[in-house]
Amino acid sequence: MAEPATSERILNAALQSFATRGYEATSLDAVANVLGIRKQTILYWFPSKEALLDAVIDRAACDLASTLERTLERAGPGWERIDAIVKSVFRLGARQPELLGLVREVSRLGPPPATRLMSQLEPLVDRATGFLRAEMEAGTMRAAEPRHVLLAAYSMVIGMVTEVEVMRALGEEPSARSLIKRRAELLRFLRSALAVPV
Repeated sequence: MAEPATSERILNAALQSFATRGYEATSLDAVANVLGIRKQTILYWFPSKEALLDAVIDRAACDLASTLERTLERAGPGWERIDAIVKSVFRLGARQPELLGLVREVSRLGPPPATRLMSQLEPLVDRATGFLRAEMEAGTMRAAEPRHVLLAAYSMVIGMVTEVEVMRALGEEPSARSLIKRRAELLRFLRSALAVPV
């Protein structure tokens, strides 16, 4: 199997560092040291740290969007779609924690990085908003502002998947079993918050 191209290796290392150490705490020198290359090599591919962050965001948004699109293509109607999306994001968090860690970090940074990420995910957000609105209008979910529901669900998922130190402070050691438990609890919470009693 061929080794990834230098630009891909740089993106991977930057993603890992931005997601775990934070953008401000990551230097191009540190990324270069991890890869065993010179800082000038990074600057050949990405002319600045900001340009590197933009490229990392673009690739992460593409990966996240394609994962969610594949999930939606296979998901059933109604609650099955919510269940499928939540499970997909938790699986992604288990397989690629740095991806959701980057989402958390970019949100913390605010504009312009957060705006760049959200503009790329906007089609998915619009689709999810439309789905929730249609379910609410059909009476299968309680009436609420769909975008607020999405924001609450986003915050809960990102927190439950990426806030390892908070979980430890609450006495829960991160593991595959605890991740599955948190996912089940979140799905129960969403259902109880939105389901219309029959």
